[in-house]
Amino acid sequence: MSDVKIARALLSVSDKSGLVDLARALAARDVELVSTGGTARALREAGLAVKDVSDLTGFPEMMDGRVKTLHPMVHGGLLAVRDDPAHAAAMEAHGIGAIDLVVVNLYPFASTVAKGAARDEVIENIDIGGPSMVRSAAKNHRYVTIVTDPADYPALIAELGETGGATREATRIRLAGKAYAHTAAYDSAIAGWFAQTDAFTHPAGPEALGATRFPALLPLAFARAETLRYGENPHQAAALYRASGTDAGIAQARQLQGKELSYNNYNDADAALELVSEFRDGPPTVVIVKHANPCGVASADTLVEAYRAALACDSVSAFGGIIACNRPLDAETAEAMTGIFTEVVVAPDADAAAQAVFARKKNLRLLLTGALPDPVRPGLVFKSIAGGVLVQGRDDGRLAPDALRVVTRRAPTAQEHADALFAWTVAKHVKSNAIVYAKDGATAGIGAGQMNRLESARIAAWKARDAAEKAGWPAPRTIGSAVASDAFFPFADGLLAAVEAGATAVIQPGGSIRDEEVIAAADEAGLAMLFTGMRHFRH
Repeated sequence: MSDVKIARALLSVSDKSGLVDLARALAARDVELVSTGGTARALREAGLAVKDVSDLTGFPEMMDGRVKTLHPMVHGGLLAVRDDPAHAAAMEAHGIGAIDLVVVNLYPFASTVAKGAARDEVIENIDIGGPSMVRSAAKNHRYVTIVTDPADYPALIAELGETGGATREATRIRLAGKAYAHTAAYDSAIAGWFAQTDAFTHPAGPEALGATRFPALLPLAFARAETLRYGENPHQAAALYRASGTDAGIAQARQLQGKELSYNNYNDADAALELVSEFRDGPPTVVIVKHANPCGVASADTLVEAYRAALACDSVSAFGGIIACNRPLDAETAEAMTGIFTEVVVAPDADAAAQAVFARKKNLRLLLTGALPDPVRPGLVFKSIAGGVLVQGRDDGRLAPDALRVVTRRAPTAQEHADALFAWTVAKHVKSNAIVYAKDGATAGIGAGQMNRLESARIAAWKARDAAEKAGWPAPRTIGSAVASDAFFPFADGLLAAVEAGATAVIQPGGSIRDEEVIAAADEAGLAMLFTGMRHFRH
């Protein structure tokens, strides 16, 4: 393969950014421009001479534009092997002219779905002719240059200048590979939409059409947002990919300041955002995360009070941590947050005064999400394993107030009930085995990721005692607290550790063969205990 001179270009784009500049650069080199529909109108309005595709095919665009480029005069010009005598003879016999450059990007399917369009509109934004042209041009990249991304226009224009109007072999190969990735992602988005139950309107329900949450073939489409410095460790490569159609996530957050985020920063910031989103409709709440586990969570009347209460839970672990809040940041809260070294702060927004405070900390990253994710949104979670991927639904389980069952002689007080639910919400986001003590809307001690529940209960209590000593409190805040366990207590020992720590109420799923033993221990200690019937393991 060698350089290929561009004599004729076919342009048909949904995203028209940079289109006119590219077309002018081509016209300046006497490249014949062929186009369709709205693209042709945009070029004519810019004063450029354009030939309609219908002039090539002899057929007008029809059926509301559904049929325009699916024709031998187009695909023959794209797929012909130029130095094959039989192909050349066929082109001459049928009057097929070669097409050297194809500039195509596809109907905006993902954004149409994301805006909540009706089914018929979504269907109309499934491109047919575009992907066909892209694939034909990419297959025949020995002779044809295919461009699907406006970001590649400047480099193409520069190369045409360097080569006297031709494209290099390496460029065509690179662009062909990118084109196939483009169509693969596009088809994956469509297949993924069809795989979702809300894509169907059959009166008998999606099952009647064979719909399933876990299709036999699982299509995934993510666009690379950036290459990261490294992964969890410096010897691991890493990148961030964004899902299409998502507008409220850590991957979509706007970074106002600070150095680039690392893999671990993204992972921890996501954990913080997911937890604080549980409180998006609640009072001002602050979450502090370290190594993907919360080390302090609190709700209060003001954001600064919530931050101070969250920090008091474990000020040692909070050093170098990630902070997330459910309210726009103000200057007073920003001043408090900059009192210790913090890697990342995540918030829906920040006023000008708060931004000025954070600006004094040049390395601190400030991420604004604009909105908080819906904690009960549907979705899938992926985990790679050797040779495959585990897929499950998001943990979107929520407790209905009437689903809680009091199993002890004593029912919880109103405050114990509120603290139990707060602790339960936090425990959902703590690595198993998880134990969370909470009092007055703030975590008092958190035990995470232990191999047995007893050790988690002890560690959480020890952290609470340590926090009390550092703060100069007369007693740890676990005294009079509610304690949450993400799964049932298999033995009474974990519960008794909570009793030792001063807890007066317990919330747990229940379901152990030793439930009666655990309930008896709670009754003997005078505790109130609630069963949820729901587990929240997080590994």
